Amino acid sequence: MANITLRQLRYFEALAGQGHFGRAAEVCSVSQPALSMQIKELEGQLGMALFERAARQVRLTAFGEDFARHARDVLRGAEALEEMARKAQEQFSGRLRLGVIPTIAPYLLPRVFKALAARYPRLDIQVRETLTSRLVAELDEGRLDTAILALPVSEPSFEEVTLFEERFVLVRPEGEAGLPVPSADSLSQMRLLLLEEGHCFRDQALSVCSIPQVRPRDGFDASSLSTLVQMVGAGMGVTLIPEMAVPVETRSAAVSLARFAAPEPTRSVGMVWRKSSPLIGQLREMATVVRAAAAEGA
Repeated sequence: MANITLRQLRYFEALAGQGHFGRAAEVCSVSQPALSMQIKELEGQLGMALFERAARQVRLTAFGEDFARHARDVLRGAEALEEMARKAQEQFSGRLRLGVIPTIAPYLLPRVFKALAARYPRLDIQVRETLTSRLVAELDEGRLDTAILALPVSEPSFEEVTLFEERFVLVRPEGEAGLPVPSADSLSQMRLLLLEEGHCFRDQALSVCSIPQVRPRDGFDASSLSTLVQMVGAGMGVTLIPEMAVPVETRSAAVSLARFAAPEPTRSVGMVWRKSSPLIGQLREMATVVRAAAAEGA
């Protein structure tokens, strides 16, 4: 049997995940014929079909599902070898795959990137912005090196490092400036605008207002904090946003801001990585750089 290559395994993994040759080719940044040829060669080397091909999609065969589990182990092993080689270098350099949640990325990353570029000029940071659940899954699978998100994640295989605590701010229509700040009980009776399902900040806001997540809501669910703030400016209701988002999201909106009475609701922002990562030393050092950059911005 001819040797199976890592390229073939990466193409196989992409196709298994996408279920479509065209989308898999885009993920791998290759042409569809090139990916198709590699898959065909891999199946020829194995003497078994990995995929069942239909008109508009492909799906794994029973053998393909078994093969996928072993392929992922091989790819993670190869990625670990790459990380070990990078760790052996005197300076933190090469590719670093960083995940960030949407309620942090646009507000924290600009100043963090400046600090990291100054400290690690040879580091190539590739950013992945998505929801917490996806970041956790991709970090666990070895597709990310570290992530910045709201803590706790509570994954036994992850190490968590707190970067800072951040307060929540109440955003109301401009005409409500100066009115008393409602209590959590009062806020739960108002039309509270929230991020859509899947955002951890949505769950945190519901918790602040003591609203059960299973309770039906008559509100406006958005995919970004920017949309929420603009809808508040249009008089649709009120919302909560993290303090770091205030300068960006409220500068062009007809809204007023208010802080809650002590103890103010907060969230804990931190970095996480796999306990098995060979980059633990560098990532802990990187966390101190990120923490300092965040403190300067605050």
